Amino acid sequence: MTVRELAATGAALAVLAAAGCTTAAGPGGATPTVGSHPASPSGSGPASTGSHGWSRERLRGALGRQTGVTRTAKPTVLNGLVGAVFTRNADGDHFCTASVVDSAGLNLIVTAAHCVWDPQLGQRSDLVFVPGYRDGDTPSGVWPVLAVTVDQAWKDDGDPDVDVAFAVVQPQNGQQVQQVLGANRLGVDRGYQLPVKITGYPGTSEVPITCSNTTTEQSPTQLRIDCPDYTGGTSGSPWVTDFDPDTRTGTVVGVIGGYQEGGDTPDTSYSSYFGDRVQALYDRATG
Repeated sequence: MTVRELAATGAALAVLAAAGCTTAAGPGGATPTVGSHPASPSGSGPASTGSHGWSRERLRGALGRQTGVTRTAKPTVLNGLVGAVFTRNADGDHFCTASVVDSAGLNLIVTAAHCVWDPQLGQRSDLVFVPGYRDGDTPSGVWPVLAVTVDQAWKDDGDPDVDVAFAVVQPQNGQQVQQVLGANRLGVDRGYQLPVKITGYPGTSEVPITCSNTTTEQSPTQLRIDCPDYTGGTSGSPWVTDFDPDTRTGTVVGVIGGYQEGGDTPDTSYSSYFGDRVQALYDRATG
């Protein structure tokens, strides 16, 4: 279980305890302390450093960053493509986020690989996708996950550069999920500085949150964004750019995941860069 998922679980346990309910402890019986990031993620490193490991380029980048504003997400068409991921049904706790992505089969969602596949334990079973979930309501249905596609490097040792997964969901009432909701397009090799909107489900909230900001390059294989309050449960949240007012959809260029499985503080999030490896993964999922 990831830092973000553990944080979500720990907060949920605290709420239950305060209400006089009892439940099993999380892994290891404790919730991890949120700490700071290591100085450099996989594949990155300052070219030339000054005092305390800060290069001039890194200092300029930090001074130029702006933090987005996080709000409750309204029930719009675009936000309706995003859903919470539960185990078995929508009665329990949601622990990750996913969204509908365009495919020939009209049945595909995208999320973080760590949400659906544990390198030690294998694929997580009995998962369901609940788009538009709010306060216990499932306005767009509950869609069981049928098949998951992740990169072999993720299966072998959790490579953070391919912390992306595509999953096929089961049709409901004779319709595929994209027929019901529409879908965002997949964006590959779009660069590192893009204005995006991120919508996701914190594990302690019954409504989604959203934030807009511009991405930056954390490393050649990782994107970064500064948006507050993206806690446990938001892993897999789509990074959407190029909003089309006619279709009310956009292009997914990332999902919260990657470096430290999305980050170890709630105010800065990461994504594996969507390049050739993600395109190959998508081709496998839709082939």
